[in-house]
Amino acid sequence: METNEIIKCIAETVKQQQMNESGGHDWWHTLRVWEMAKYIAEQENGNQFIVQISALLHDIADWKYNEGNEFAGGEKARELLCGFSLSKATITEICSIVDNISFKGAKTQISELSHNGKIVQDADRLDAIGAIGIARTFAYGGLRGRPMYDPEIRPQRHKSFDEYKESVTPTINHFYEKLLLLKDRMNTPTAKQIAEERHRWMELFLEQFYREWYFCENSNTYTPWK
Repeated sequence: METNEIIKCIAETVKQQQMNESGGHDWWHTLRVWEMAKYIAEQENGNQFIVQISALLHDIADWKYNEGNEFAGGEKARELLCGFSLSKATITEICSIVDNISFKGAKTQISELSHNGKIVQDADRLDAIGAIGIARTFAYGGLRGRPMYDPEIRPQRHKSFDEYKESVTPTINHFYEKLLLLKDRMNTPTAKQIAEERHRWMELFLEQFYREWYFCENSNTYTPWK
């Protein structure tokens, strides 16, 4: 089977699995990450096949929906990829990317990724910030039954992946615990440039959020974690 046919087949499989997900990790998220990953790979000389397959499979079995199992994605990806005539090295790299691109806490040690993995990670992180990132964050918070905001609960800087997985803080806290940190954690020059504008949209949203919440003119009074 030609590489384009493999990509098409995997895309269709993932689409069928994720289409009805409602917490921000649906097919449309995967599609956006796929398109962004292709674009970054073009700019940064990535391996298009590995990048595209990894982008399509990056949420095939996300730990958030698999009882916290951080290796569920790689296992599911390997099971699917073994049905195609791919080299062991290719399958291993893709599965490693799937298992290691997720954010795992502000103070958690970062797993080393291949160049292709860094491209996919950037694409995924870009979809977590900006206007769409804001929408996805509240969709996931609603799905999990989390409060929108609680002034009495401060954001945390998680020291381990277990701490991060077990966190049930309000949705607004997630901006300080993850989303606002992503701009400075992009890997490629292409992603860093795109992230600048998206990051600013989140800052503007939070400024307006606090103005409305506290009914005040100067929202900076109420952003102690910025």
